[in-house]
Order: sequence, then structure tokens, then C-alpha cells
Amino acid sequence: MRDSGAIDVLVVGAGFGHEFLHLYREHPLVGEVGLCDLRADAVATLGAAYGLDAVYTSFEEALASTRWDAVHIATPVHLHVEQTLAVLATGRACASAVPMATTLDGIAKVMDAAAGGTYMMMETALYQREYLHALALRDSGALGRIGYLSGAHMQDLDGFPPYWMGYAPMQYATHIVAPLLGLAGAAAESVACLGSGTLLPSHAGDGSNPFPIESALFRLGGGLAAQVTMSFFENARSYTEGFNVYGDLGALEWPSVEGGPAVTYAAGPQDGARRGRPIERTELEVPDRLDTLPEELRGFTRPGMWTPAGLDPVRVEAWHGGSHPHLVHEFVSAVHAGRAPAIDARVAASVTAPGIVAHESALRGGVMLEVPGY
Repeated sequence: MRDSGAIDVLVVGAGFGHEFLHLYREHPLVGEVGLCDLRADAVATLGAAYGLDAVYTSFEEALASTRWDAVHIATPVHLHVEQTLAVLATGRACASAVPMATTLDGIAKVMDAAAGGTYMMMETALYQREYLHALALRDSGALGRIGYLSGAHMQDLDGFPPYWMGYAPMQYATHIVAPLLGLAGAAAESVACLGSGTLLPSHAGDGSNPFPIESALFRLGGGLAAQVTMSFFENARSYTEGFNVYGDLGALEWPSVEGGPAVTYAAGPQDGARRGRPIERTELEVPDRLDTLPEELRGFTRPGMWTPAGLDPVRVEAWHGGSHPHLVHEFVSAVHAGRAPAIDARVAASVTAPGIVAHESALRGGVMLEVPGY
């Protein structure tokens, strides 16, 4: 961190990582912004278009530099643990895309390394507009007592890079597990999970996972249950990544089509003239939560054009429910203040481990397994 107090941030991974470059460039607490990727053409093109301060084609070379205070890892899943440990070993703050790890041993290694440093898992689901709205409903009392939660992440990975072939769906369950646990205010205590279907040979990868679809039932603290379905192949369903939360006074259901309206329900009093209570159904264009963001980032919760100083306009997207500005602001603010991020190593472990254990349950025919507590 320079004398000015500005934080210099290095993004690793040009594919997903470039979605964050403009946010770091515009954040008032960020100074220099760099990018690292093995593809020289990608870093050169993005470096010029985004007005970056440095680009690298070697992760080791980038970490050897003394100029970066924080590193944001946005690389393929199998690299997350190794690269996180490398960043934390240099004393820098580390943000990592999900998941934290794909094994319980990997979680333990990251937690140990993060004990003396700053780590944040960049879980988009905990800052997307639908989740923030559901939190507001819960906290206002509009949902009443929560009685059940469910969610699904369904995505067709045909044509994705080879490392996705055979990927165990539940090992990528944080996008659903995190909001369900957050809304419940509880931890996952145990899980029973079943695999469904059979992967085609072209999707099977190394053969260690036979399932294109996995569905789990979690027992949560506080007497609650939550159901999670993950699907990456052999399922003709358009992309969805969301949750439903049901209370005794109200409920919220994720849009059935990505980008469509969410649905809320509100129960009226039982008046004795009918069986059951009247239920009001409302389709809702969920609003953005902007008041927690610095002014410089508020326009980026929706897609549009961004013009770097002295450069041509760049089209910027706003995937994952407008969550990216919130994630960047939380990470930067935590590093600047010297505090733990909201999604620190403990929270990251608590939402990553349930999916890992769920996959193990599926491999063992659906046996109920305990989920480690953190």
C-alpha cells in the first residue's frame, strides 16, 4: 500500500477476471491495477483497452514484484488452492473466485494459510440483487418464520474447456449453499445426496464422477432443511442459478428464466370464510442495492459502456445479479481498513464444505454424512 493509502490490485485470469478490471480501475481506494494470464495476446489486448498499469504472462513473475498489495484470483477451479497459498505466502491479501477448494483437505490448507492474513472468497450469490432483497424481506419480518429453503444451479457445460468434463456438480455448490445458509442464519450440519443420470463418454473426464446431476437434502441448524440441485450436463434446461425461501408469512422464488422477474408471495389472515389463507402473488423486478456502494461503482450493477481515461469506450457486463461491484468494494474496503472481509476463510469454508460432503454422499449411495463445522 503506497503512502497515499491507495491499494494496488493484481487480477489473475483474463477470462473471468476481466469482468472486474473496470471496477478496480474506478474504485476510489484503488491505485494501480494489473493483470496476469498465460495468454500474451489476452493480457496485451486487455491491458491496452482498460489502461492497465502492468501485465504479466507469468504468475510467479507477478508475485515476485513488490508493487501489488492485493491479488484477485479468477483462474480455473483446480488452481485456486495452489494460487491462494502462493499469494498468502507473500503476505498479500487474496481474493479468490469460488469454490475455495474441492476437497476438505484443500479447505484446511487455505484456512491455515489465511490465519495470519486476509482472504476473501468472491461469492457472487451473497451480493446479487435477489439475495439482498430476500435479506431485506427477512429482516423486515415480511417472510415471518422461515420454514424451508431450496435452490438450483443448472448450466449446460457442453463446449466448455476440458477441465470441466466430469466435474462433480456438488463441488461447485457454493452459489446455492451460500445464500440458503445466509438466509437461514444457520450452518449445514449433515447431508444426504443422490446422483442422477449418467455422463456421456464425451463428458466423463477422468471418470471419477459418474453423475451429471446431483440433488442433496441438508439438515441445517435451527431445525431447518434445505434442498440443493446441481446440474452441469445431460439436462435440457436453460441456465439458472438461484434460490427459493419460504416463510409462514411470505416467500420469494428465483426467476424461472435468468433475468426475468422474481416472484414474491404474501399470506393474509385466515378469515373463516375459506379453507387456507389468501395468498397474494407478485412478480417483481428486483431493485439494485446501491446505497452501500461508492458513487463511482453504482452504475456498474447493470451492463453498459465504460470509458477509461483517454481511451475508447469499453462494453462492460454485470453478470451474477449485479454482484461484482459489491464484491470488489467489500474486498478493497477490508484490505484498506485492515479488517476481515465479510466472506473470510471461515465463512468460505462453511459454504464450500457442504457441497464437498454432499458429493461424497452421492458416491456412497445417498448415505447421510456429517458436515464439518468451522
